[in-house]
Amino acid sequence: MTLRFYDTASAEVRDFVPLVPGKVSLYYCGATVQGMPHVGHIRSAIAFDQLTRWLQYRGFRVTAVRNVTDIDDKILAKSAASFGPDFEDEPGALRNEEWWALAYRYEQEFLKAYDTLGVSRPTYEPRATGHIPEMHALIQQLIDRGHAYPALDDSGDVYFDVRSWSKYGSLTRQRLDDMQGAADVEPQFSNRKRDPRDFALWKGYKDGEPTTASWASPWGAGRPGWHLECSAMVTKYLGTEFDIHGGGLDLRFPHHENEMAQSQAAGHGFANFWMHNGMVTYAGEKMSKSIGNTVSPTEMLEIAPPRVVRYYLGQAQYRSVLDYQPTSLQEAAAAVERIDGFLSRASRVLPDPGPDASAGSVPEPFGVAMDDDLNVPQALAVLHETVRAGNTALTDGDLDAAGQALASVTAMLDVLGLNATATPAADEQANTALGVLVEAQLEARAHARAAKDWAASDAIRDTLAAAGVVVEDGPDGASWSLKRG
Repeated sequence: MTLRFYDTASAEVRDFVPLVPGKVSLYYCGATVQGMPHVGHIRSAIAFDQLTRWLQYRGFRVTAVRNVTDIDDKILAKSAASFGPDFEDEPGALRNEEWWALAYRYEQEFLKAYDTLGVSRPTYEPRATGHIPEMHALIQQLIDRGHAYPALDDSGDVYFDVRSWSKYGSLTRQRLDDMQGAADVEPQFSNRKRDPRDFALWKGYKDGEPTTASWASPWGAGRPGWHLECSAMVTKYLGTEFDIHGGGLDLRFPHHENEMAQSQAAGHGFANFWMHNGMVTYAGEKMSKSIGNTVSPTEMLEIAPPRVVRYYLGQAQYRSVLDYQPTSLQEAAAAVERIDGFLSRASRVLPDPGPDASAGSVPEPFGVAMDDDLNVPQALAVLHETVRAGNTALTDGDLDAAGQALASVTAMLDVLGLNATATPAADEQANTALGVLVEAQLEARAHARAAKDWAASDAIRDTLAAAGVVVEDGPDGASWSLKRG
């Protein structure tokens, strides 16, 4: 077994060897909780959930950290707008909502989406506002080492001096002089910085901002800069050097570039691997609210069950672009139905192994694919081939082979998180009643077929089909499922 992952910093696929044998330390950027989760947030969470599950399957003890950015310019702006005439009555928006209440409300929306789609809770999920002392300590380290300075006026800001760090730009392979200035101060205050590209580590309190959004510091009241937050939190939970830092491709610059620079300038080894997941597009175009080509996780879950949505969002290799088409969820639903059809058929024929049965193992080709930079498309091909082989074994009456296929399929689904999605809200009593009624119809149909009353048999099948119930005949009797759409 050789795990290999693409490292953004070196721009190559490298063998993965953890810093501590048998353990993996993973940090990936969570949400800035200023609005509802969008599909890019959820794709990223699913990608790193798949990574975590695969590392655990390979026997590693994984410490996973996913942060919550609960103080940010956008959070403050949205809260301020709720008190004024620019309030937008969007779904769930509240009038006169304090920034901390808004952040908490949206944090719960993210957690609900993660849980619904089977994203495992991380080992730690720290909030930025809970780590102000650690941020102060990191800023002071950078000042002491000559890599940060208080603003050139009395604003209370503190900036990272990018020209003091010769490696600045190495993560994204950019020349400093080719970069634009950091957009963290208004143009009229550009004289606060030594260089326009210097970025804020600490933002001094400004008139009109809520006093609850500022903390005392050696440089005056204020709040942390976005990039600083992650560096302080990852160091607290994983140490000054750790295995993997992950996040969406859009975070490489400036966020991750700045994280890496300030942490390494403070003397930290920081991340051994940088892993970035690709974006989600709509029919080949970047999603944008302004042109109306967005689709939210909530909208997806209105179209398809959680397992189907997770299958779709997790089916591509994590570094590639995932393109959403109007038929994408239908295609994912068909794939999930093929898997579920085998599981349902096998569960009726094979003996129940009982709660003490050992879990199955994934097929070797599946493991080879996942070891190779999480090649999920190839792993899914192995999954579907095993489903086909299992169905063939059931048809041939080879219960040993069918049982082995069932165990393998279950193990692969666990690794991919497709056994972990939340049950969609439904009237369970109605579902039970439906099952009883359909089974009674199938029993009547079986009697009609035994009596060679083909007209009655076909009539029952047609009645069920009209109600959206699909009947499939097999050597072990009839099975049924609900037709999608």
